Amino acid sequence: MNQPVLTARIRKSKGKGAAKKLRKMAQVPAVFYGPNTDSVMLAVDYPELEHLLKQGSSDNVILDLQVQSDQGSETHKAIIKDILMDPIKDIYLHADFYEISMDKEITVDVPIRLVNSPVGVTEGGILQHIRRKLNISCLPDKMIDALELDVSGLAIGDSLHVEDIDLPEGIVSLEEGHLTVATVAAPTIVEEEEEVIEEELAEGEVAESEQEAESTEESKA
Repeated sequence: MNQPVLTARIRKSKGKGAAKKLRKMAQVPAVFYGPNTDSVMLAVDYPELEHLLKQGSSDNVILDLQVQSDQGSETHKAIIKDILMDPIKDIYLHADFYEISMDKEITVDVPIRLVNSPVGVTEGGILQHIRRKLNISCLPDKMIDALELDVSGLAIGDSLHVEDIDLPEGIVSLEEGHLTVATVAAPTIVEEEEEVIEEELAEGEVAESEQEAESTEESKA
């Protein structure tokens, strides 16, 4: 299996000032580590990293990381373990690369996508997507982009649990089986919650009005 290639350069400078300088040069500060690898500080080209992430259909990208230094270049199989984003500018600030071996299992979080409309929704129920990721263990070549779960059979009051998921061969869930992934709630429950919220808001408004009235009376006195 051919993996995408990403070039990285070893960096010696560290700290906020050094990281800020790299970002101004369209570089992303990064770190590379693993069970048999000492942590190495890297810098990668922002456009290359952005292209790599947009090409993939999942956050779990396996790649050939070419680490360049004064002594030459070494290629390592790696997975993107974490990406730090600027929540306002929506840009990449830092990347973590984790070394892997194709014959050793890895642990990753896989997105859960619900497909089809539950029968309970047509009856007025509300679909609630509770667990959006599943922690799994598998060999790198068995990794999947996402889990698509058919919830069309869920009636009002029904739930889908981790133990109900039929996982592909070679993939093992590391989550407890009783955990709920999705449920179809009765509309009355939602209505009751809305009524409670409205009552609390109304009580708050009454309390504020009473306080204002008392303040007015005191000022007149």
